[in-house]
Amino acid sequence: MSELGVRIRLLRTEKGMTQEEVGSLIGVTKYAVSLYESAKSTPNDDIKNQLADYFKVSVDYLLGRTNIRTPIETIAAHHEGDEWTEEELEDIENFKDFVRMKREKK
Repeated sequence: MSELGVRIRLLRTEKGMTQEEVGSLIGVTKYAVSLYESAKSTPNDDIKNQLADYFKVSVDYLLGRTNIRTPIETIAAHHEGDEWTEEELEDIENFKDFVRMKREKK
């Protein structure tokens, strides 16, 4: 099973949803969801985005690129209308550099 399939199944079961319910949510059949979870098929980018949005996780989390469900830089990037000071923007960039450095050490 792929990391993507594992994460889809985990998120679905955490919410107590059936494959049919998830399929209905994203416009595919129960069978398609089953194929995603068993790594016999891969959802397209649009479906990955829909799943990430519904389950409130990042696509990177779905793909297994991070174990952090909602990275701070993703949250910060989606605060439209917020006015960031130069110092705050610098802090965000520094945090992103820190996370990249940790990733490279693995």
